[in-house]
Amino acid sequence: MIELSKAEFAVMEALWQGHPAKASEVVARLSDDTQWHEKTIKTLLGRLVKKQAVSFEKQGRLYSYTPTIGREEYTLKQSRSLIQRFFSGRIAPLVSGFAKTEQLSQQDINELKAVIKEWEDQQGK
Repeated sequence: MIELSKAEFAVMEALWQGHPAKASEVVARLSDDTQWHEKTIKTLLGRLVKKQAVSFEKQGRLYSYTPTIGREEYTLKQSRSLIQRFFSGRIAPLVSGFAKTEQLSQQDINELKAVIKEWEDQQGK
C-alpha cells in the first residue's frame, strides 16, 4: 500500500479536485490552505510520482499530473489499516470510543444506523 505523508496527501487532495492538472494548477489550489513555495509543491509532486501515486505526461515544457489511485480507494485502505493496527480489525471499539467521548453527532448516528440497516438488508437479516 502506498503511504503518504500529510503534505503529500494535501497535494493528492488538490489533484483529486480535478485532473489532469499542471503544477501551476496544483499550486493555485493549495495556495489558500498552505504557505508552501511552488518549488515545495513540485518536490512533493516528484515524490508522488516516485511512489507511483501520481503519473505525469510531458506537454512541451509543462507536466500534467494525474492520480493513479482514487481518493475513496486510498482512504478505505488507510481506514482498514488504522482499524487493524489499533483495534485488532474490529470497528465497534472505534465507534464506541467516539460515542463515549460524545464526539458522535446525531447526523453521524443516523448515518451509521442507515449503513448498518443497508448491510443487514444485503445480508438478508
